Amino acid sequence: MKVAPERVRDVDLCVRAPPSKSYTHRALIAAALAGGTSVIKGPLRSEDTALTRRALERFGIAIWDDGGDLEVEGTGGDLRCRAGGPIDCGNSGTSMRLLAPLALLCPHPVVFTGTERMRQRPIGPLVDALNRIGGAITYEQAPGFPPIRVSGTLAGGQTSVDASVSSQFVSSVLLAAPMAAGPVEVATVGQVSSRSYLDVTVDVMRAFGVKVARDGDAWFAVDPRPYRPRSYAIEGDYSSASYFFAMAAVSGGRVTVENLNPVSVQGDRRFVAALGRMGCEVRARPGGVTVTRTGRLVGIEIDMASTPDTVQTLAAVAAFADSPTTISGIGHLRHKESDRIEATVGMLRACGAGAAWVQDTLTITPGPFRGCTIDPRNDHRTAMAAAVIALGAGGVTIEGAECVAKSFPEFWAILQEAGLV
Repeated sequence: MKVAPERVRDVDLCVRAPPSKSYTHRALIAAALAGGTSVIKGPLRSEDTALTRRALERFGIAIWDDGGDLEVEGTGGDLRCRAGGPIDCGNSGTSMRLLAPLALLCPHPVVFTGTERMRQRPIGPLVDALNRIGGAITYEQAPGFPPIRVSGTLAGGQTSVDASVSSQFVSSVLLAAPMAAGPVEVATVGQVSSRSYLDVTVDVMRAFGVKVARDGDAWFAVDPRPYRPRSYAIEGDYSSASYFFAMAAVSGGRVTVENLNPVSVQGDRRFVAALGRMGCEVRARPGGVTVTRTGRLVGIEIDMASTPDTVQTLAAVAAFADSPTTISGIGHLRHKESDRIEATVGMLRACGAGAAWVQDTLTITPGPFRGCTIDPRNDHRTAMAAAVIALGAGGVTIEGAECVAKSFPEFWAILQEAGLV
């Protein structure tokens, strides 16, 4: 797919952010565990959230779709799991990790599997944590990696989670904790990566009536308490919005993204602040954010440990700055849908920029752009970051561009409607 034969200059764009993928996953699970009917208003419809929905239906949860909202008939944790083959989570690490402990509520063992890449993504810290509180989870193939066979119970008690690879391991235990036979206490071990997503998890749990005690990101406690059914609106996604803000940064002009909560706990809300440091003007108002760039871009030094899903977007912008940019705290990106460190370095070098990786730090050095072909390796975020470079530089072809359906199926259609591709 040739995205931009020529450079795009002075964009003037207003778009609506798609619903948050992280909130949609978590709200579906909370609604499924609630005792009654919930309505998820404005959910994200994507490959990943469809995998979570299908798995919940395998657990006996009835979900009705009117084309706009989703109506979820929760069972209060009394799962009527359907027998059958493994639950295939595709390449959705979120689905597998957040759903695995729910299988402890099933009357029979459940096997979770996924794509070849999924079978390379660690899940050992979650298995260890769940086995300490009643689980009897085993590995079907390589120890520490999917596929996994989930059996045992959700007894409750104290456990610890190594969250240095992913905070989803902690979120997984927390989301299931209200259904345990006794109180659950979770201590985190090591530096928590992507820690802002723990705030999203707790936000959803509290919205569905569950009390969560916490000491920062180091300790959490949840008493057995059913989720309460409710009507719940999914807020807009800052991760997906980042690509449009980045287009203003690299092409100049102005982009407004609506349907964004200006006080959201989403960590990727900080992306616009990073653009502000690089030379853009950022204006937030209730319901939307506008990014404008009229002058030059400068490189910055930034720790993005809590904002992993916008690292590649910022790296794309950094390639257009007047000076180098250093992004630290991102070693865990090697364990995403692809090795995003390797993918980002390859993407930047292909288009003429310099990129160097040392330990958990990436340094981007702007260079003269050249036409190139970028293979995102079936990673949605790499493809959308490549689109940013394509619009700012021109002459870029993106292979397998349809992989954006994992989180943002309408991405290319929005750009086409705006006349940008």
